[in-house]
Amino acid sequence: MKLNILGCYSATPRTFTNPTSQVLEINNHVFLIDCGEGTQVQLRKHKIKFNRIKHIFISHLHGDHFFGLVGLISTMRLLTRETDLHIHAPKGLKEVVTLQMKLANSWTNYNLYFHELTSKSSELIFEDDKVEVYTIPLDHRVYTNGFLFKEKEGDRKLDMNAVLNANIDVAYYRKLKQGFDVENNDGQLIKNETVTFPPEKPKSYAFCSDTAYKEDIVPIIKDVDVLYHESTFLEQHAHLAPKTKHSTAKEAASIAKQANAGTLLLGHYSTRYDDLNLFKTEAQEYFENVELADDGKVFEF
Repeated sequence: MKLNILGCYSATPRTFTNPTSQVLEINNHVFLIDCGEGTQVQLRKHKIKFNRIKHIFISHLHGDHFFGLVGLISTMRLLTRETDLHIHAPKGLKEVVTLQMKLANSWTNYNLYFHELTSKSSELIFEDDKVEVYTIPLDHRVYTNGFLFKEKEGDRKLDMNAVLNANIDVAYYRKLKQGFDVENNDGQLIKNETVTFPPEKPKSYAFCSDTAYKEDIVPIIKDVDVLYHESTFLEQHAHLAPKTKHSTAKEAASIAKQANAGTLLLGHYSTRYDDLNLFKTEAQEYFENVELADDGKVFEF
């Protein structure tokens, strides 16, 4: 599981900081999460191929989380993209994007699908044989979701020495990987656990951006491997959090602790702060394993 931070600051872009955008690589998928202004420039800068992105997830319709989308869609058209593109976003974004394309007479030459979100409860919004994606309802000034990405459990691994010693025909290897007991060439029933290893533990990633402190999300993200949680403010400005529907570093750490997360990744910092290490210091008073997102950083978990 690999996470590329393209941008992780709140409000307006600056010459040295970018608004929210991330690329999550998980089980052969490349997911774009939020698309703040300048995202396509960051994608080029970090050598992430546009055509590998087939699904984009937009948390909410504040500009610092989607103003880069129309430009990215347009560039994909100019690059003669042919692959389908799916956008999972709050209801209203389809209207914004299609109006722009209509007025510019710049319709895509690839299939563009909008999956509009309206539910205030967690729901499954994407699934294939390897990965599931769920919404995480958040508490912000407009309708907002986070996203939970979960690998499905993979096949069991063959213990080839044990398999060969058990005299099992190669035709049954697939069944073994799927967890079944099989008969060997001598007609004996071979227990699966005696000739296979358990699959690797599935990994999970939760993206929670732009939200007031919300304990309701804890059951949804319980035991997540990596939790990205916004931390717009330090404690000295904690009084601003409820007014703006944002969180502090300590509040993010509290959610991580309650959820038993493996790692807490902080981001969406207010640009009023110069020293990001203060966020980590405050969060670690409540939760030990804390990392700081920053533009251009890559995390592998």
